Amino acid sequence: MSILGLALFVVALALFFDFSNGFHDASNIVATIISSRSMGIRSALILTAILEFIGAYFLGTAVAKTIGHALLMPGSISINVVIAATLSAILWNLFTWFYGLPSSSSHALIGGLVGATLITSGGEVIHWGKLTEVIGVILISPLIGFIGGLIFTNINFYIFSNIKPSRANMILKRLQIVSSAFLALAHGTNDAQKSMGIIALSLAVLYPLDPLAISRLYTPEPDGAFIVPKWVIMACALAIALGMISGGKRIIKTVGLSLYKIRPVHGFGAQMSCSAVVYICALLGFPVSTTQVATSAIMGAGTAQRINIVRWGIAGEIVVAWIVTIPASCIMGMIVSFIIERIALL
Repeated sequence: MSILGLALFVVALALFFDFSNGFHDASNIVATIISSRSMGIRSALILTAILEFIGAYFLGTAVAKTIGHALLMPGSISINVVIAATLSAILWNLFTWFYGLPSSSSHALIGGLVGATLITSGGEVIHWGKLTEVIGVILISPLIGFIGGLIFTNINFYIFSNIKPSRANMILKRLQIVSSAFLALAHGTNDAQKSMGIIALSLAVLYPLDPLAISRLYTPEPDGAFIVPKWVIMACALAIALGMISGGKRIIKTVGLSLYKIRPVHGFGAQMSCSAVVYICALLGFPVSTTQVATSAIMGAGTAQRINIVRWGIAGEIVVAWIVTIPASCIMGMIVSFIIERIALL
């Protein structure tokens, strides 16, 4: 395969991951507005898909730079690392979607990158300090989401306590549509950038091998600064929006229906908390898990009403899936990388 053909293959692979990310994470955005009957599933998916595209295209590339430049040394890895990491993340997304588990595409990609790099290029090309920082934010963000969901929902109960329940529900349903819009924007700018980072990383790795061919897709900056081409931003924004509009009903059911009976007062509080956490992390360049933050915010919103309203057994299963994702995808990245390396030797 030519270098240009290899680049196009990696682009297609990353866009499929981006699509699967949107498909997989549709539950994070629409589960609460559907379960609280603020919107129908099709209308909710269409609205959020449009806003996903806007968030992905217009709201920056800080997360892409973290994925493509800050975690690894681009000049010291092979394209096989990118291919193995992306494949392992896709496989994990499909596996968890099949079983209806709201796991993290972000964790799967980071775990896959680390595992593939360890097998192919060695641990010395990983920026361990930055990786530790990213994992630290990944671990603390669900806790912040939980606390935010608890606080926002308590505020909602206080504000609407003296308003007739039917009128309060009507107002909160409308507010929930607004909060879903904010969450879709935040999700688009955080999650689509992960695929942008993967594509830009692969082009940076391939450029020295055939500058003339890769210059059709990418030209590095004279000072060596990491850049994401405009066409990559557009393609990733479209891919995640298309994935969102195809949203997986299995995970929507787990997040929106299994934890407890979500009412508009819970949904609005949870979504405001999640959108704030995810967007702030995107601005700071941290690729956090919208899945984790959204689900923990829903738990916090339920706890605001009554701690035993949440089905903690199901919540525990979700948390186990979160904990398992990075090591499992790391091992998967190692296995896929080993297979690719063996095939390359044949």
